[in-house]
Amino acid sequence: MNQKKTYYSLGLMSGSSLDGLDIAWSKMTWELDRISDWELLSAETLPYSQMWRERLESLPIQSAEIYAKTDVYFSYYMAELVQTFMKKNGCNQIDFVASHGHTVFHDPDRRFTSQIGNGGSLAAILEQTVISDFRVQDLAHSGEGAPLAIAADKYLFDGFDFFVNIGGIANISYLNPKSMIAFDFAAANQPLNRIAQEMGLEYDNRGIIASQGNLLPELLEKLSYLDFHQKKYPKSMSNQWIQKVFIPILLEHNASQPDKLHTLVHYIAEQLARALEQIKESVRILPLSPKILFSGGGVHHNFLMEVIKEKLKNQYETVIPDKEIINFKEALLMSVLGILRWEEQVNAFSSVTGAKKSSCNGAIYFAK
Repeated sequence: MNQKKTYYSLGLMSGSSLDGLDIAWSKMTWELDRISDWELLSAETLPYSQMWRERLESLPIQSAEIYAKTDVYFSYYMAELVQTFMKKNGCNQIDFVASHGHTVFHDPDRRFTSQIGNGGSLAAILEQTVISDFRVQDLAHSGEGAPLAIAADKYLFDGFDFFVNIGGIANISYLNPKSMIAFDFAAANQPLNRIAQEMGLEYDNRGIIASQGNLLPELLEKLSYLDFHQKKYPKSMSNQWIQKVFIPILLEHNASQPDKLHTLVHYIAEQLARALEQIKESVRILPLSPKILFSGGGVHHNFLMEVIKEKLKNQYETVIPDKEIINFKEALLMSVLGILRWEEQVNAFSSVTGAKKSSCNGAIYFAK
């Protein structure tokens, strides 16, 4: 008999844009092998200090010793942020903390991925059960270890055909009773923020600067036809590829920052259109006026969303959810992955990641 269970959890997500730690406190009911009901109780992004931003950004080129230290010290820092959040929001009931950690390396072609923020240390400091390491087992089965987002799409959101998350890296999911497809399709907020920083800004607020620029056809072609975009899914994009391949092309191109931002917006929209066409070719039949649910920080980029709608030519119904879902869908995802791990259910799907088999990923660190 499938027993009805209610889980209170904290989902932690540290994204590639380095803006801070996303924390979502949620209540989810597990019943008949599905999440039958859920509620986001409170959520917040606690910004990283300048020291931690710089440390995380430079970590891929540091020594093994510094990497090992940072893995532990970052968990201490995460614990401080979580304790601040818990006190502020009155989190008096928690069954577990589900932590993604912060991705430093991701290279599925060589079967390794690395997220810092040691789960054991986090459990000890918080005195809470922690579930982490949600990618490793899938890579061992020759999968991409990404994207993970389709688990939230499958269990939390009904009535949509496509899900698009525009974060540091943009990904897309397609879900119906017979098919599950998901993959990364574009570098997004990472390069947008990098060019804004060339102007002394943290980011291009609402895309105002990008809207004032002009399209650079030569740059758009260079970005659109990089090797990554010629690969068929399943595929995932790494931060290292963006830093070593993608961003240097932007920086070396002789043009103004507004023109580069404008062109980046068109690149993201074009790659989304191409991703939708690839999926359409695979599944062949889509519902009339299929619905896309958008999330991620890129949704606040008004100019990007305008260009996307123009590019899709009203062939799709675009839905922008509440601000909390836009900002904290990935943190909620961590709680879903944690429940699936606790219930010993699949949380990495081979049809999505390209693994030899689906698997139940996650290491559990008990508080006691």
